[in-house]
Amino acid sequence: MSSTLVFAAMFVSLLLLLLSGMPLAFVLISLAVLFTILLWGLDALVLTVLQTYDVMTSDVLLAIPLYVLMASILQRSGIIEALYKAMELWFRRLPGGLAVGTIAICTVMAAMTGIVGAAVAAMGILALPSMLRRGYDEKLALGVICAGGTLGILIPPSIITIVYAATAQISVGKMFAAGIVPGMVLSGLYVSYVVIRTMLKPSLAPAPDNIKISWLEMFGSLKSLFLPTLIVFSVLGSIYAGIATPTEAAAVGVVGAMLSALLQGQFTYANLSDAAMDTLRVTTMIMWITIGAKIFVSIFTGTGGADSLLMFIENLELNRWLVLLAMMGILVLLGLFLDEIGIILLCVPVFMPIIGAFGFDPVWFGVLFLITAQMAYITPPFGYTLFYIKGVLPPGIGMETVYRAILPFLVLQILALILFMLFPDLVTWLPNQLSQRLVS
Repeated sequence: MSSTLVFAAMFVSLLLLLLSGMPLAFVLISLAVLFTILLWGLDALVLTVLQTYDVMTSDVLLAIPLYVLMASILQRSGIIEALYKAMELWFRRLPGGLAVGTIAICTVMAAMTGIVGAAVAAMGILALPSMLRRGYDEKLALGVICAGGTLGILIPPSIITIVYAATAQISVGKMFAAGIVPGMVLSGLYVSYVVIRTMLKPSLAPAPDNIKISWLEMFGSLKSLFLPTLIVFSVLGSIYAGIATPTEAAAVGVVGAMLSALLQGQFTYANLSDAAMDTLRVTTMIMWITIGAKIFVSIFTGTGGADSLLMFIENLELNRWLVLLAMMGILVLLGLFLDEIGIILLCVPVFMPIIGAFGFDPVWFGVLFLITAQMAYITPPFGYTLFYIKGVLPPGIGMETVYRAILPFLVLQILALILFMLFPDLVTWLPNQLSQRLVS
């Protein structure tokens, strides 16, 4: 059976089973086992065992339960409620103020973790209930969390950026610097969309009651920012100082959350037990999905499907910009089935010689690469972020709502990609400036 037919059969089967309402993890694992037996026989099932072992022994994935635990402790300690109250006071005059504040916190959380799954799951626990209780549109709330969480791919410190730089053999420092401006631009686009959309349709984000708030009360609310800010800076500081890895910094965040709850007088056995159960539920969902995805992807890769897609680009004799667009399209397509690290390991060694031959800046291309990874993460039907958020969805909200929620933000990511393709200096200016200062 050709790789094209296998790809088509797996994709169609995935869509049909998902539309039937079956849980994603079981769909992925079942299809993987079925196609493994059909293609290579029962003996090949050892592949599923190897992929499961690879997931369960991953140091990177260890950060997910730690960050989820941190978020749950903060939520149950009342700190997050106080934080959102302060945000509502300060952003109350801004249309969609709570969503705007959520994007800002998503940006910080994404940068703090460097792991999309951890950021999205944690923000799903922190932000989603708060916005829904205040009458925000479900799609708007889900969209800002999913889109904001993916900024962790681009904004430093990013694990994905480090993997890309190592594979492409370019400076990690340059890639970190190159990701700052695009990350802030994307965050700004999300905020602009929320403000404009809620201005045009106020029902999406109901305004708070017309109650006069004194400046004394507004500044007094800022005290609720102290503990969360301290946690953020302790996590970020430990990473930037080289004291801890992003995974180890997650443990710092958990300790900070516990100390914060203690200072709030909410560090009780009941709250800790409930937080642990929340962590177990969310982490189990994410881990099962990750295991299923790994096994599913290994089958697709084993049939040569990824190699066939990569060979296509090498045979094109077109204008260099058309070749670049073709590569971007392949990255988005592969992102429907492969995790971002798998895409990097498969594509970067093939794409780098092409980039060099056409005279493109590898750092600039790296940022475009990371933006397409973001797009893939929120692209239906198999964007990883869509299913990370599934683990924290309240009853009554299905995946079809999530699919509709991310479409406007996917358009914004496409616009950002075009912007950085047309104006490379937006990406390269900062790393070039830093390089000149280091040389001088």
